[in-house]
Amino acid sequence: MEAKDTLTVIGLMSGTSMDGVDAAIIRTDGQAVSGFGPFLTLPYDEAFGGRLRRILGSDPGRSDDARAVARELTARHRDAVDRLLAEGNFAAGDIDAIGFHGHTVLHQPDRGITRQIGDAAWLARETGIPVVSDFRSRDVAEGGQGAPLAPLYHAALARALDKPLAVLNVGGVANVTWISPDGGVVAFDTGPGNALIDDWVRARTGQAMDEHGRLARGGKVDEDTLAKLLDHPYFMAPYPKSLDRDGFASTAVADLSPADGAATLTAFTAAAVDKAAHLLPAPPTRWLVTGGGRRNPSLMAALRSRLPAPVEPVELVGWRGDALEAQAFAFLAVRSLKGLPLSLPSTTGVRRPTTGGVLNRP
Repeated sequence: MEAKDTLTVIGLMSGTSMDGVDAAIIRTDGQAVSGFGPFLTLPYDEAFGGRLRRILGSDPGRSDDARAVARELTARHRDAVDRLLAEGNFAAGDIDAIGFHGHTVLHQPDRGITRQIGDAAWLARETGIPVVSDFRSRDVAEGGQGAPLAPLYHAALARALDKPLAVLNVGGVANVTWISPDGGVVAFDTGPGNALIDDWVRARTGQAMDEHGRLARGGKVDEDTLAKLLDHPYFMAPYPKSLDRDGFASTAVADLSPADGAATLTAFTAAAVDKAAHLLPAPPTRWLVTGGGRRNPSLMAALRSRLPAPVEPVELVGWRGDALEAQAFAFLAVRSLKGLPLSLPSTTGVRRPTTGGVLNRP
């Protein structure tokens, strides 16, 4: 690739909330962001979402179903690129690279395992754009958790904001980025995000999620069940630490009504964040919330009831919450191309600041 200071990059993310492909364009030198382009979400239909859920926890190299899902997933990412280019009136030649995360189907970093599906080489050939992929493997090989990877992007965006600051991403799993006044970063997964709530609501009502938190709002938190959920060794463990999407199960709420189960699982996500807050080096002066959880008023109310500092959606500081994860992998793609670290000992537990990613040329 031609050496440039600032690159125009597409980021692609299929997150643990499993609602679709997020795609976004930014301009960055891998240290600061100088411009934001369009972004979009290409939703999964229910049939594909079901096939994707069924392969979670499996080793994709040993499953014909996983390979078929990976092919379709990659084709959906190509479609997202095509639509994003059309929406922004870009040609493929205007884009320097794509950061392609793929979809995590198995994440067991303590066993040295993290698996994302998606064919980056095929995507590069189809789009004619260089694709950076495989962001997590090197971190895990170097003793890290392989997650979370967005914290360095959060820190880049937050340069002008008052600190200490916490950025809370509530996707399928929730994670926090804590940024010190001098720009130091600490990060880890706090616990469940939306995944348990979504799976519970889907199983009990057939709906994809607790839209606007209505089901939880009509229920009552079962405090005994909540205490059992919080009595998990993960919450006592020091950071850095990370979780698989299915690291927790909803079996503890199996005997509750749909509404009470939703209320209890919503309280569980918020209480897990509260436990994480007590691990941080210093109390944040503000919590900025991104991910789908920020759209759930019941969850936001639960967070505000437990955290002493203001809890606000990232849009209040001008960030695009729906685009943030995709933008982060565009940012990381440029850092990968320039040999800059994607993770730090304080963000994933890796032994030393570590770069990563694999470049796939068209």
